[in-house]
Amino acid sequence: MSLGVDLIPHKTCNLNCMYCEAGRTLTLTTERREWYPTDSIIHEIDQYLSGSPKLDIITFSGAGEPTLHVGFGRIADYIRSHYPQYPLALLTNSLNMTDASVRKDIAKCNLVLPSLDAASQDVFLRINRPAPGVQIEDVIEGLVAFSSEFEGDIWLEVFLLHGINDSPEELERLHEAILRIKPGRVQLNTLDRPGAVEWVHPMPQDEMKRIAEMWKDLPVEIIARFSLVDHYADKAADLADRILAMIRRRPCTAEDISAALGVAEKDLLGELKQMVRDHRVDTQVLERGTFYKIME
Repeated sequence: MSLGVDLIPHKTCNLNCMYCEAGRTLTLTTERREWYPTDSIIHEIDQYLSGSPKLDIITFSGAGEPTLHVGFGRIADYIRSHYPQYPLALLTNSLNMTDASVRKDIAKCNLVLPSLDAASQDVFLRINRPAPGVQIEDVIEGLVAFSSEFEGDIWLEVFLLHGINDSPEELERLHEAILRIKPGRVQLNTLDRPGAVEWVHPMPQDEMKRIAEMWKDLPVEIIARFSLVDHYADKAADLADRILAMIRRRPCTAEDISAALGVAEKDLLGELKQMVRDHRVDTQVLERGTFYKIME
């Protein structure tokens, strides 16, 4: 069980990835600043952790890039000193690893899960759509530097998109970059829910397996399917609120919602259909099934 800590406003990021399950970036920026007061974040952390909840880890994550908050290092230090029983993890898009001071702050975590979806500038621009001026070679050099400095675990995610970053040339460039980065794990992922761009297609499973076999000299694993458990849904007042609380975070199928809320699919479908009729929820059909998402 992980407690997520979100440090920045919704969809504030230095990337606007075409596959992002949280939708398009609303504030595309490389500016690092105190997006929310650091003291207020620490106070909220105290409110939750003072009850000694049963957690496996605390994860800096959210619908954007956590290291854009200049208080990241201070907040990580506070948790480490006041709640040392909880290890820290960070989900990051890797861009700020070009900054040595940010790498020093990130190193306060026990587990870092950076991403790298391209190794050439043209594919990087197409998939990740960064803020102006970002160069993928600089990002790779930052990852290499961080790997040489960091004593914790690095699990590198590579998000594969059919027909975009799966050419032999791009896969070879990625392979060479990963060999330099030397992560403890390489996690291959692909589209599982609606992304920011509707025409983007997931990588077929057999192709994922083929790429994993190509990279068998790396510690590679396929993580394309996910297991979602919403541990906070029971705080909602009724089934409709619980469903909305869940799909507000990310689009989900009825199967996903059933597994997370512990409610049979047949008992969910009537509620979901009514929310669609009421224009509270929209649907999108993908290969894995019908996804329900908040009406925009």
